[in-house]
Amino acid sequence: MSGIEGLREKVGSGWHMPRPDRRTLLIGGGAAAGLALAWAVWPRDPTVAVPMMPGENGFGAYLKIARDGRVTVLVPQAETGEGDYTLIAHIAADELGADWRTIAVEPAPIAPAYANTLLLAKDAALATPRFGVPDILAQEGGWRRSILAGTVPAMLSGGSTTQRMFETPVRECAAIARALLCMAAAQRWDISWEECEAQGGFVIHDGRRLRFGDLAAAAAELDPPSTPPLRATGTGPLFGEELPRLDLPAKIDGSMNFAGDIRLPGLVYAAIRQGPIGDTRLKRYDLTAAARVTGFITAVRHERWVAAVATNGWAAQRALDAMDPVFTSIGQRADSAVIDRRLKAAVEGFEGTRMAETGDVVDAFEGRPVFGADYQIAPALHQPLETRTATAATEGGRIRLWVATQAPGFCRAAVAAALDVAEAQISLFVMPGGGSFGIAMEHEVAVQAALLARVLDRPVQLCWTRTEEILRDLPRPPARARVRGSLSAGATIDALHIAFAAPAARHEWRARLTGEKAQHAMRASAGRVDAAAVAGAVPPYVIPNLAVDHLPVDTALPSGRWRGDADSYTVFAIESFVDEMAGVAGVEPFSFRMGMLGNAPELARCLQSATALGGWSGGIAGSGQGIACCSLRGSHIAVMAVARPGSAGLIVERLVAAVDVGRVLNPGLVRQQVECGLMFGLAAAVGVTTRYRRGLAQARRLAEIGLPDLARSPVIDVEILESDRDPGGVEELGVPPVAPALANALYTVTSQRIRRLPLSTKALP
Repeated sequence: MSGIEGLREKVGSGWHMPRPDRRTLLIGGGAAAGLALAWAVWPRDPTVAVPMMPGENGFGAYLKIARDGRVTVLVPQAETGEGDYTLIAHIAADELGADWRTIAVEPAPIAPAYANTLLLAKDAALATPRFGVPDILAQEGGWRRSILAGTVPAMLSGGSTTQRMFETPVRECAAIARALLCMAAAQRWDISWEECEAQGGFVIHDGRRLRFGDLAAAAAELDPPSTPPLRATGTGPLFGEELPRLDLPAKIDGSMNFAGDIRLPGLVYAAIRQGPIGDTRLKRYDLTAAARVTGFITAVRHERWVAAVATNGWAAQRALDAMDPVFTSIGQRADSAVIDRRLKAAVEGFEGTRMAETGDVVDAFEGRPVFGADYQIAPALHQPLETRTATAATEGGRIRLWVATQAPGFCRAAVAAALDVAEAQISLFVMPGGGSFGIAMEHEVAVQAALLARVLDRPVQLCWTRTEEILRDLPRPPARARVRGSLSAGATIDALHIAFAAPAARHEWRARLTGEKAQHAMRASAGRVDAAAVAGAVPPYVIPNLAVDHLPVDTALPSGRWRGDADSYTVFAIESFVDEMAGVAGVEPFSFRMGMLGNAPELARCLQSATALGGWSGGIAGSGQGIACCSLRGSHIAVMAVARPGSAGLIVERLVAAVDVGRVLNPGLVRQQVECGLMFGLAAAVGVTTRYRRGLAQARRLAEIGLPDLARSPVIDVEILESDRDPGGVEELGVPPVAPALANALYTVTSQRIRRLPLSTKALP
């Protein structure tokens, strides 16, 4: 309660919180901490925290089968529109042999069994190739180990890890369940269970069949085989099927509940105002003016924010506006002019750390013409359709909390720390999110709602306005790149030196994830070297002499995870510069790239397919065609863009993408995710940014951040190339190559090289 005062109005008596329901039991509490992986522990063991309703039987950590045949899949990943519910359920149904019409999903309980160890490993910043390992980077391996050894279940959604992380454990769990169902059927038929097959929700043998629901109770009592009897890769009955998404019907008819849809007896609504980014304190506000607003109940003051509470959201916001809160700040505050100067000074002063090196760039440059360019990257806002929202309620010292979060274990821990209670006292409901792009990794709104609920002693719903969402966004960090290169006699890049000036955003995120305040995390990370800040900076091309450096910069602007992370700006600089070097060499951009992709056959195939599908004309003057390609999260993509400048801004007529994402379970879902990534990349190429002055974002509304509208959205074609590789990541894949492909396309029309992101025809200072 430190730092908070309640200015409360009596809310009445006689109201009681409803008793915990099934979902409360599923999501909440520390009892889930003992859950083990897949088949290692079985639900009949009383220590297992997967709850069952009457008629349900549990099969490991991911499956429940009911008497009526319904198969419920427990999903450890947040559903924020990417289709993770459908993907995890499809994996389970395919291996199990279930009928897709009987599949349901539930959020998995908060438990170590669902830790995303793949994301932890990648986020240790040790995967980026670099020259040597500075001590400060080697310490990141300790961060991963400390998380795994800690008490907070590291359930994380992000990094395009859903299938790569969970396909194996989910398939193994489903394979064990299938074996048990076959065993139960075999006992009835007096045959060997290996003779049975499971398909369409039935166990089948020689014309006989039994429903999963009729076998589930007996199957759950049997001892599982020691080894999961997995189907051969790609042979499942639902493999390759474009199954309909499980979340779409509810989203279309409006029945899906988000955090802002929760309604509880006695619920009140809160609006919040926070000061500028930085070390800010609430100075004063006008409570008398708020009291004149109809529906206003009370105000709750925290040292860093103030909330107005009312009988409805509109009244709460009007009361907050009437309060006219005033804040005071100390120390440095984010300012775009200062950020620009610091980034420029960093690339000119060139004091950084070598992150990757091949050959000798200095020797290769000696005696040859060296060509160079600077690329400027503005901060990129998240701005999902659903602003940050949380609903909280108290009952006898316990807190119930409904919130969309990509890190539920850490979110629960942050709320427990803020309220100074045990985590077991908090039941957290992981709600679907109306988008996220990384912002749901943050916990502020959940903590604020929980504090309000305890002060008010009644249920409260807190919904940030769009203005608050923009002002308090933790954007992809601003950056600046200086790229220099020389050509070989064979008209390929012989030497390439890439230096990125950027803050250590990933260090900031790690600190916030484990409870540090944004401003403190930024200060602690200032000046630190971060391999994640140059992720994607090593090109896929054969370049004999290569050097990549990170130049740490203190921007005074807290930043966070963003879809595609650093690849979203490193690929822009690299793929734009490759086009520039193609022009210097006098070689058309496609052939220039193909001549250097000898070690990347999958990417070369993507580039060939995208240009063939798009009708590549060689990028000749006036064509409006541009290309770019990259590899990300184990997948590969090439994009051809057709664009031209218009009186109302950039006109993008077409985006053509060819992708190799490895083995494809659900082509329809992959296509949707790639298309979504391309549109997100388009938005980042033309907008989703703001300038900052004295710690305040200058934009206040969606209309002010340059988002593309539906009427001007391009035709999109996506070709999925067949592959038998293990699946790669898909969700972020479409983001990085769009901006450079557009910049390269515009050059063919304007003869002006745009080196600024978002794309602008203004000269780079």
